[in-house]
Formats: sequence, structure tokens, C-alpha cells
Amino acid sequence: MNAMVVPFQDWLPACIEKIEGALDRALPPADEIPAMLHQAMRYAALGAGKRLRAALVYAAGHASAQQIVLPSALEHTLSRAAVAVELIHAYSLIHDDLPCMDDDVLRRGKPTVHVQFDEATAMLAGDALQPLAFAQLAQMSVAPALVVQAVNVLAQAAGSQGMVGGQAIDLASVNTQLDPEQLQFMHRLKTGALIEASVQLGAIVTAANSDIRMALENYGSAIGLAFQVVDDILDVTADQQALGKTPGKDAADNKPTYVSVMGLEQSREFAQQLHEAALDAIKPLGEPACRLREVADLIIHRKS
Repeated sequence: MNAMVVPFQDWLPACIEKIEGALDRALPPADEIPAMLHQAMRYAALGAGKRLRAALVYAAGHASAQQIVLPSALEHTLSRAAVAVELIHAYSLIHDDLPCMDDDVLRRGKPTVHVQFDEATAMLAGDALQPLAFAQLAQMSVAPALVVQAVNVLAQAAGSQGMVGGQAIDLASVNTQLDPEQLQFMHRLKTGALIEASVQLGAIVTAANSDIRMALENYGSAIGLAFQVVDDILDVTADQQALGKTPGKDAADNKPTYVSVMGLEQSREFAQQLHEAALDAIKPLGEPACRLREVADLIIHRKS
């Protein structure tokens, strides 16, 4: 491998540090009025997250630009897109944990936002994080047409045909038995859409050609679904300390999961198949796609 390639165990922490700094700068100061709202936004968005979606934005940028080392200006623009994705993700977690949704008390190893603050503040914090995400995309230093594409991709991924639509199906599935195809459809929306959008944003920022974008879309589709399959596996095999959230919550709430529908071993096999499909999709992109391969490996082998 090219000697200029930083080892993944060094690249990922540097990537996380970069996105934490960018998030800190994007969020309103904690003491700025309305202070409690801003404190809740920062509490939800900063610290303890895996930042895999942000890492995928950067990794897709490397692959689509066909560069192992990116120019600082391009990295800065990718950071805007990475922040946007992480803000949408943070908002979704706040709302997902609310009593009217999954009613959870633990997230990322600490009390959920509505527990730490109150339910109304949690709702408003999620509401405020969403427009802040699109403001980040609006400030990207790329051609206006690319900004429009980025906004459209993230809006589609976050809306009723993406993450929110998947959550609606998830809530409606309580005490029902979905078949594997229905379960896959739900999770391609609820979890996969935002992960796929993360990859697409990296391609948009770098003005990738149609062949590269198709390869990245196929990768994102496969690895996004793999992430959820692994999540369902960990929900029954990992403990609360490892997960940073309440284990077994879906089973306790009588929600269908890959493990409940397919069984544990078949779920593991399906995750491996999706992992292989993701890697196959980016083979034509060569060495600059090494980060995407490494993030895919991390997703499939993660323990939390």
C-alpha cells in the first residue's frame, strides 16, 4: 500500500477529532440565549458518538476524488457535509428516545436528552438541530448546483421516504411479524438512508462522475443495511456498558428485528453477505477507496 496512507487506527481518531471540532464550532454557545436549548443541543451532538457517518463522508471524499491525501480546502468542505449528517443523526436520536417513541433513558452511555433536561427541551433541541444541518450544507464552498444536490440528498434521506418514514413503519410494527423483505425495506429507510446519504455527500462535494457515484451508492446501500443487521445482533449479544444504551429494548417492546425474523446465525451470515457486496461495489475505485473498505470492516466487526 502507498506509504502515504496513514494507518486506519490513526486516521479514524483524527477524523473523529476533526468532526468534534467542527461540530463544536457549528453549534451555538452553551451560554447563548436560549441557554437551556443550546445546552441540550450540545449535550446531544457532542462527545461519545462513533462518528461512522461522518467518517463515511470523508472516506467517500477520498474515493471519489481518487486521492489518498486531500487538499485542506476540500477537507474543510467535506467537514461541512459531515457535520450536517451528524446533526441530523443527533436530532433523530433525541426524538427516537422520547417517551412517545422508544421511551429510552440511556444513549451513548449517558442519560437521554429528555431525562437530562425535560421532554419539551428535548423535542425543541431535535427541532433546532435539523435546520442547523442544512445551514452547514448551504455554507459549503462548492458550485451552487452541488449545494442543491447535497441539500436534496440529505432531505430525501431524512424525510418520509427515508429515516422518518422508517421510524413510522418501525412504530407501526410493534406486536407484528414482518417478513425479511418488509424488515429490509423498513431498515433501508430508518437506518440505511442516512448512511447511504453520507457516502453520496462525499461524492457530491468532490463532483464525482456518474460511474463513481453509482459505485458509492451501491456501497452505501449495502453497508447501511449491514449496520442495522449488526445493530440487531448486538442488541441480543452485547451488554449495556458496551452498547451505551439499553440492550434488548426491541425485543422487550415486541418489535421485529433481524434476529427475531431470521435467527442469530442467519443474521450474521446476511451481514457478511452485505459486507462483501459493499466491498465488491468499490473494487473499481482502487486504493483511494481504502478508507471505505476499512470503515466497512469496522461496521461489520464492531462490538458496540
